[in-house]
Amino acid sequence: MAVHGALIEYSGQFIGPVPNIVVFQFNPEQLARTIRITPNASEPDRAQRAQSERTAAAGPPVEEVTVKLSLSAAEDLGTEGPFSGVTRAFGIGPQIAALEKMAYPPGGGGLIGAAIDAIGSAISSAVGAGATRPIPREQLPKLLFIWGPTRVLPVSITTLRINEQEYDDTLNPSRAEVEIGLRVAEVPASDDLIAQGALLYTRTVKEAQAIAQMARGIASLPDILPI
Repeated sequence: MAVHGALIEYSGQFIGPVPNIVVFQFNPEQLARTIRITPNASEPDRAQRAQSERTAAAGPPVEEVTVKLSLSAAEDLGTEGPFSGVTRAFGIGPQIAALEKMAYPPGGGGLIGAAIDAIGSAISSAVGAGATRPIPREQLPKLLFIWGPTRVLPVSITTLRINEQEYDDTLNPSRAEVEIGLRVAEVPASDDLIAQGALLYTRTVKEAQAIAQMARGIASLPDILPI
């Protein structure tokens, strides 16, 4: 049985009783990863900074992942499974909606209320009635990107590009490609035990793989050095 990748939304210290889960219908053929090194910009002199950037960094590398998903209603419509009725009514709309939900802060009314309060405070301040209050930033959903048994990463969605390609008779999308940009949380919040555990697990697996490659490299030294 093939293993499928997935995105899982969770909250708090535990994955909720009904988490938002998107299992990849078809595993992408490619996965693009970019690891960005943050240069150390503490030195005021540009020449000194350029020299130190070779060996110093301002923080841990930032990893970004881009994955392109293919969604199709044909699989559910061709069978009498438990979700075929939902697919007939909405096409692949529920899968797209679940992905979109992962890109927006939970709730929504709180931010509007905070904005109204901040505007009111600003007007009051203009007439000398007190200081303004900043609009609080809402947190993005906490996500786990699962790509096989060796990669479980805490991520957030940075970009979501949806290309709807076909529709049914009621204009529900029946086929689409979704390109998702993800950013790995290299320094999870201190109270996010799930993200910390996932990151530690994946790094431990990588360390084991790197050690295995070091052993292979040492065994290959006679083919490299004229000893």
